Amino acid sequence: MLFSSQALADECASASTQLEMNRCAAAQYQAADKKLNETYQSALKRAQPPQRELLQKAQVAWIALRDADCALIRSGTEGGSVQPMIASQCLTDKTNEREAFLASLLQCEEGDLSCPLPPAG
Repeated sequence: MLFSSQALADECASASTQLEMNRCAAAQYQAADKKLNETYQSALKRAQPPQRELLQKAQVAWIALRDADCALIRSGTEGGSVQPMIASQCLTDKTNEREAFLASLLQCEEGDLSCPLPPAG
């Protein structure tokens, strides 16, 4: 179940058991992943064919890096009841960072040669 960001934050702040905290962290990741996918699709639509293929390759590489980074982060809690929460928090943090990066590509201004996507228009 996905909640609004504020409702989810409020719900998670009141979580008192590890199971509740794990569920909240997982829901936060699902919400972040949904937002990332929407931004990624927008970037794909805006990209021209050469950049579209590069963006797809970059996204696949980013997923592998995210997963490897989060495997390292959660390894310190292997077998513990807190591990799902740590894993979800890592995934959420990495996903939010990626979404912000992709969103910045959608904000390019006319004449910005460092931006691979054309401006909206």
